[in-house]
Amino acid sequence: MTQYPKKVLAQLVLQHCVANEVENVVISPGSRNAPLTIAFVNHSKINALSVVDERSAAFFALGIAQQTQKPVVLLCSSGSALLNYYPAIAEAFYSKIPLIIISADRPKHLIDIGDGQTIRQENVFKNHIHFSANLNENIEDLQENNELLKKVFEVADSLQGPLHINIPFDEPLYETVSKLYDFDIKIEKKKNNIENSLLDEIPLEVEELQKFETIWNNSYKKIVLIGVNYPDKMLQTQLNHIIKDPSVLVLTETTSNVYHDNFINSIDQLISSLDDVELKNLQPDVLLTLGGMVVSKKIKQFLRKFQPKHHWHIDKINAPDTYHCLNHHFKVSPQLFFSQFFFLTISKETDYQKKYLQIKAFRQEKHDKFLREAPFSDLKVFDLILRSLPDKIQLQLSNSSIIRYTQLFNLKSSFQIFCNRGTSGIDGSTSTAVGAAYIQDRQTIFITGDISFIYDSNALWNKYIKSDYRIIIINNSGGGIFRFIPGPQTTNALDYFETPHNLDASHLCKMYDFEYFSVNNEDDLTDKLLTFYKKSDSPKLLEIFTPSTVNDQILKKYFSALR
Repeated sequence: MTQYPKKVLAQLVLQHCVANEVENVVISPGSRNAPLTIAFVNHSKINALSVVDERSAAFFALGIAQQTQKPVVLLCSSGSALLNYYPAIAEAFYSKIPLIIISADRPKHLIDIGDGQTIRQENVFKNHIHFSANLNENIEDLQENNELLKKVFEVADSLQGPLHINIPFDEPLYETVSKLYDFDIKIEKKKNNIENSLLDEIPLEVEELQKFETIWNNSYKKIVLIGVNYPDKMLQTQLNHIIKDPSVLVLTETTSNVYHDNFINSIDQLISSLDDVELKNLQPDVLLTLGGMVVSKKIKQFLRKFQPKHHWHIDKINAPDTYHCLNHHFKVSPQLFFSQFFFLTISKETDYQKKYLQIKAFRQEKHDKFLREAPFSDLKVFDLILRSLPDKIQLQLSNSSIIRYTQLFNLKSSFQIFCNRGTSGIDGSTSTAVGAAYIQDRQTIFITGDISFIYDSNALWNKYIKSDYRIIIINNSGGGIFRFIPGPQTTNALDYFETPHNLDASHLCKMYDFEYFSVNNEDDLTDKLLTFYKKSDSPKLLEIFTPSTVNDQILKKYFSALR
């Protein structure tokens, strides 16, 4: 028989979530949140999911929200449980991923008196949250609670990112009733948005655009730089059009999710060998940026040193001054901006794009030659893996050296690629990939480093992992990136930067019912990859052991060989 919580406040929260079309709720088991657990589990329009480890649960929810682009609710008990959500909340804040965190709390008279599982939960995420609603269980505060909940979902509609609802519940916690309450208050239904519609945006004023049109049309060197971007067919079509202008160079990253033969898709490969004279020639008159965080450190260094005369950023909400030269923020979506701006632009006949596409082709020849002859190493492993991946997958990547290696390669245009670049942390990459795989129809393949995987190994403690989910671990025995970046090797504390270890994933796979495979040479890897992605009854994990002492040397030789 269906049960609902007797707690009026729990039912009010439930009905706001349902009215605002929340579909997925990730619950961290506990006692103080029992009224809301009962509410969500028993409602037919809510898909309730249970993930025990709070940090993993938060990144799991983030992975679902990353894919659906809709708010996912996270529910936990009181006390330190809530603080374990913070890494994922920070990631959601900077990556603009919609999460609604609901924390059960003790009543105020039990805070700071020595009662168990109590901390100061009100506004605890204030530095990385768009809005906090602190509710009150007193029945006379019902209308105020209702207004706060309405505000939460209004903010959720206008700002992509995390919001926090803190709810004190007094005991008893487990009493139930058989029906939903009829509240004498209005819960406004969420507007039905047309998918990929620009109708809810206010277009830019033509007069405003005309002054930028003049600058654009009189500029001989223009760079369009795209950071993290959710796959979008309209934007892809628009960028296909803009690349027809010979004075425009489009720079993308692995996580940009746009593809074209005439895009520069490996920025580091292009500019790593340019001297100051050549970089000066590359310096754009206009830099137009869109999307989220940019991985390439080299492009940041270049644009900060050789700043454009004009830097414009397109985003409905914010404009980070990444290159310290931002002149203007177009507060619309890139799709709306380009749909208006195209009618004002004219092509400029220059050799700017042609010149750097020729350099790109030259670098690609050098890349291919080096990889054909490269010994077994991290770099060679990435070459073998990325060429082996099947079409139309979702590729999830962990941070640090994994995303940076991947940036050096051409990937299939049928891929959808994601990485937690908001804070660039390694702490929840596996859990995010599990959440994304759960909600996606595409097969998900996750490539990670050994430290990142071990750090988030509780991600496998999850009953929602699909049988076609695949994990590939590049195990170079500790944070190999610290051998690449300047500084750590000049100290006597390298072991404390690198975190060396002798661990492998075999026992974890046995515990969590993953098929486990390991290789440590090229022939075995090539052989294992032939069948690794095929259907199976259980998810699979492939661990590739690479020589930690030579990986950095081979990567340095690679960049030297590109010249």
